This record gives sequence, C-alpha cells and structure tokens, in this order.
Amino acid sequence: MEKFIPFEKLSKKKQKELNRMRRGDWGTVNPATQVVPDKKKYSRKQKHKETLCA
Repeated sequence: MEKFIPFEKLSKKKQKELNRMRRGDWGTVNPATQVVPDKKKYSRKQKHKETLCA
C-alpha cells in the first residue's frame, strides 16, 4: 500500500499526472456554446445568399 502524500507536496510531474487522471471527458457533448440566431435581426449573409442563387 502506498504512503499518503498531500497533493501540494507531490512533485509537479506527479501533480500533472494526477490532474490528467482526474480530469473528465466531455463524451458526446460539445462544450462550445451554441446560440440560436435572432430572426428579427438583419442579416446580410442571408440576403446576399438569396441574390446569388437566383
């Protein structure tokens, strides 16, 4: 059985290793925030796109 050593007293290398093990995985969740565009707001992109396709 390993002797308990407080986290602060561990070497930086061991601290990094422990942090990496404790860090979770996002899985299928996308951490980037997703914003729904406002329909009332004027958008140049949509208007420009329509004129090119026609």
